[in-house]
Amino acid sequence: MERKFSQITMEFVPPEKEAQPEQKEIFVAEQTIIDDEGPTVKEEKPAVINEQQKKQSKRGRPSLKEIDITADLIQIPPDEILFQKQYYSIGQVATWFRVNQSLVRYWETEFDILQPRKNRKGDRFFRPVDVKNLLLIYDLLRRRKFTLEGAKDYLRNAKRAEEKFAMIQSLEKVKSFFLELKASL
Repeated sequence: MERKFSQITMEFVPPEKEAQPEQKEIFVAEQTIIDDEGPTVKEEKPAVINEQQKKQSKRGRPSLKEIDITADLIQIPPDEILFQKQYYSIGQVATWFRVNQSLVRYWETEFDILQPRKNRKGDRFFRPVDVKNLLLIYDLLRRRKFTLEGAKDYLRNAKRAEEKFAMIQSLEKVKSFFLELKASL
């Protein structure tokens, strides 16, 4: 009874200069079969990875560059519209901030200023004040790159943190207005 063993070896092959930018050869996989007659190479296939597929991967933590790009893309309605309703669901709030619902729940456990209401079922409903506090936390963690402990200390020790945050936001609105004005000239 002959037993055949297979061995897979990988060699790094640098991409060719004329290769298309969206596809690059990463490595070559060979499968070698070892039997009584000696080793023989059965198959050789280049593995090609599409760069767009690599960028579209949703698994794992996003990079700091991706977080920095999306930090300015939050879509919270203006205060006049925000305060028209008493409660917002966690799904709606997470959509505004472009984060997962689990991250909003985690921030709720970490920061004492977030106190969403819960019904008997356990669903979280955020008041407009909670959304404003969540905006402050989001700004500290994502835009200003504080750690969780640093953001907690800032909120604990900084007097009038909400007022400072409101002032920063109004200055950023003025800055964006001037940048738009400069671009139109």
